[in-house]
Amino acid sequence: MDKRDELWPRGPCFYYDTALFPPGTDSFCLAYFARPSRGDTVCDLGSGIGLLGTLLLAREESLFIENVELSAPAAALARKTFAENGWADRAAFHEGDLRDVSVLPKAGSVDYVISNPPYFPAGSGESAKCEARQIAREETACTLDDVCAAAQRVLRYGGRFTLVHRAERLADVLCAMRSHGIEPKRLRFLAKSPDAAPSLLFVEGKRGGKSGLVIEPPLVPFRAAQQLYYTKAQDKLQAFSASFRIISPAHKISFASLSIPPLDF
Repeated sequence: MDKRDELWPRGPCFYYDTALFPPGTDSFCLAYFARPSRGDTVCDLGSGIGLLGTLLLAREESLFIENVELSAPAAALARKTFAENGWADRAAFHEGDLRDVSVLPKAGSVDYVISNPPYFPAGSGESAKCEARQIAREETACTLDDVCAAAQRVLRYGGRFTLVHRAERLADVLCAMRSHGIEPKRLRFLAKSPDAAPSLLFVEGKRGGKSGLVIEPPLVPFRAAQQLYYTKAQDKLQAFSASFRIISPAHKISFASLSIPPLDF
């Protein structure tokens, strides 16, 4: 069943279906980490319901979002979201397998690629009962290498690619990016507490970039850290805008940096 939520009261909305993979806090954090420039064409590989594009356009409406998604039901929800927000002219939709070059935007036409890919190798752990969730969770329809190959193809030379992944797969992520000509340039981790090992990583690379990686201070949630998924977008936004701080120096990330109205607590 389709559900509608708002990023803030009477603000941009998005649609989702609980039968599909639920929108997670990792997408909100990835949208914060991403740094597309004004007027960029952004390609969201595995765009799902279009949440990343919605968050980016809420911050900067001059962007153009190229959505690439295998699931027709998820792509339909993304279309609905963009249309209701008045962004139909700020997006294009490519339904199909990102491993098929005919599905992707034109080679070299994209300034910025973003992706929240499947985290787990196929067959690792207990598979999701729902096929759509399994595809979103496991590398059954595409691998990390496939995502990096697609990013390399659509990016212009000098364009950037950013993604979120499990921290334990850091070596896989960096090797896959480099093997496809994308040099890692920025890296940031998220840990559940100051004394815990990181659970997620956020990395940005540059196609054709020179070596040199900046490791940014990690993010640590200090409120409701165990809640990686929420049922309401407002809860996500409040948790995201208020519950992250940098370990050193300690300060809260202001949601003003996302150009999203401040939230009251």
